[in-house]
Order: sequence, then C-alpha cells, then structure tokens
Amino acid sequence: MADLCSHRRTILATLICLTLIGSLLVHWPNLLNTFQRPKPLPKPRPKNNMTILIWYWAFGSKQDIEGDVCKDRFGIPNCILSDDRSLFPKADFIIFHNRELITGHQRLPLHLPRPQNQGWVWFSMESPAHNGNLRPFAGKFNYTMSYRHDADFFTPYGWMAPHSVGRGMTVEDFIPKNKSYLACWIVSNYAARHSRTQVYNRLKQVITVEVYGGAVHRRLDRKHTLPTISHCYFYLAFENSQFQDYITEKLWKNAFVGGAVPVVLGPPCENYEAMIPKDSFIHVDDFKSEEELGQFLKQVAGDRERYASYFRWKLNYTVAQTSNWRVEPQCRICTKLTTLQRPKVYWDLQSWEWK
Repeated sequence: MADLCSHRRTILATLICLTLIGSLLVHWPNLLNTFQRPKPLPKPRPKNNMTILIWYWAFGSKQDIEGDVCKDRFGIPNCILSDDRSLFPKADFIIFHNRELITGHQRLPLHLPRPQNQGWVWFSMESPAHNGNLRPFAGKFNYTMSYRHDADFFTPYGWMAPHSVGRGMTVEDFIPKNKSYLACWIVSNYAARHSRTQVYNRLKQVITVEVYGGAVHRRLDRKHTLPTISHCYFYLAFENSQFQDYITEKLWKNAFVGGAVPVVLGPPCENYEAMIPKDSFIHVDDFKSEEELGQFLKQVAGDRERYASYFRWKLNYTVAQTSNWRVEPQCRICTKLTTLQRPKVYWDLQSWEWK
C-alpha cells in the first residue's frame, strides 16, 4: 500500500512539472522579450547654439546686437551673433570685412590658437576693382560672403520676391504721377576715369539729366532721394565698375523702389535678366551710341503705353532687400549649415574674386 502511495505521489509530481514546463513554453517568448527588450534611446539633446563672431564692424559702424538678435529680428533660433572677441576660442564662424584688412586698420588674429573647426569668413559687398590685393590672404579663409552668386553665403543687394496685387489693380497704379524730368542720376563717387562718367558726358549732349550727389553736383538729403527719383521717367543705375553679379542698390532701391525705369550700366544684359524681368530695364549696351540711347528714351517717355510696359513686373513681384547688411546676412549663416561644404579653404582668394 505504501508503494502505491509513493507511486501516485511520483506521478502527481511529474504532472505538476510537465504543467509548469508547458506553461513556460507557452509564455517564454513574452518573458524573453521582457528580459531582452532594448532600453529606450535617450532623447536627442537640444541643438547647441551656433556662435557667429563679428571680429570688427564694417566701416566702424557698430550695430546694436544686444539679446537674441537673430531670433528676435529674423526668426533664426540657436544662432548667437556677437562682437565680443573673448568668444574667439568657441566661435563657430568669424566674420572679417575686407575693407579694414586691405587698408591696414584691422588684422587677422593669426597670433591666436585657432580652433580646428572654426570657419573664417571673408566678407565684401564691393566689386573686385575696390577690394585691393587679396593674395596675402591665401589659405586663410574658409568661406566667402558676397553679392556673388557663387559665394558660400550669397548676399545680394536686392531680389525679386513673388507678390500678388489686389484685384482690379493695373500697371498704371504703380507708376508715380507728376513726372517732371526725363532722367536723373545720383552719384557720390564722381570720377572722370569711370566708364559711367564717360557715358553720362556723351548722353547729356542728347537729353537733359538731373544730377545729384557728392561735392560736384547738387546735394540731396536721404529723405528726399526717393521722392525726387519718382519725378523722373528714367534713372541712370550706373555701377562704379562692371563685374559679374555686381548689381547694387542703384537698381534695386533708387530705380525700382523710387519708381523710375532703370537705365543700367554694369554686367552684361544676360546677368541682369537672370535676376530681374527682361522688360523691366534698359541696358546701355543694347545701343550703338549714346545718341541712339537718348533718342530711344525720349520716344519711350512720349508713349504712355510703352513706358507703362516697363512696370508690368509689379503685378507679380515686389523688391526685397536686406534690412541690415551688417547684421542679417551674418545671422543667416546659421540657416546654411546643412548645405555648406566643409572643410573648405580658399587657397587663392584673389583668383576667385577676379574670375
């Protein structure tokens, strides 16, 4: 009888073991997942601030950049703009304006240990004719900031922004009334050797040109500049030198914003057409002589419909300009980081500037 009880206990124990084993087999995958489930990845750290250091101010014109200027003024977060030189060791980019370098008023901080990944930016809004000798800067700069389209940080004087006008508006609504003068020109740097001066001297033999600016001609207060131009049919948007992409505020602000048709002298016509509508300007190079140009301007001014055709662009675009070229382009460096070629060195800045 004892042997029978012992046998039953053995069978019962075996059944219990088998039941437990079976339960483990059924639930083992879930248990395994519990023990081997990967730990959650840590949350990504907030993007560190990018520090842009202005080593000195262009033309000595110090700007107010207190607070988070890039975010507050231009909506660019995580971008610290400063002129505090003590930030040199941790600055991501340093801006050097060319004019002060070539005149000797400022020098590159070559005596300081330069962080390996720090980018030095050569900055100029002048044409090559006014940028001096750049050969001493060979191998010193990583990036360029300029009006040139091929600059690392393209900083145009202006651009056409798409714009929708109100219903029922026509070209006539955009042409200033009370046109009093055929042509006008504002020039601060008047020199006989300039091509624009020579063109003007020949053109004034054909038409009357109202000239303002500098020590040679009538002075014009800044507040009166655009109102004066609005009374002119044409504005002589003559650049001080002729180089690729060098199209300045003479076109964008004086002519377009001022409400006159620009007569341009600068890079080739194709360069202008890449930036503005081809029927929005008149190029000096399209005429055999200043005599022919002058006669053409008189004809257009006398034909209301033809003159109005030069304002058609206003139905689709508006002129946009950098609010402050000493501050805004520097902040916008932070928006270009994903497309920026790194590392990069300009071993021959002079050749790049003159190509």
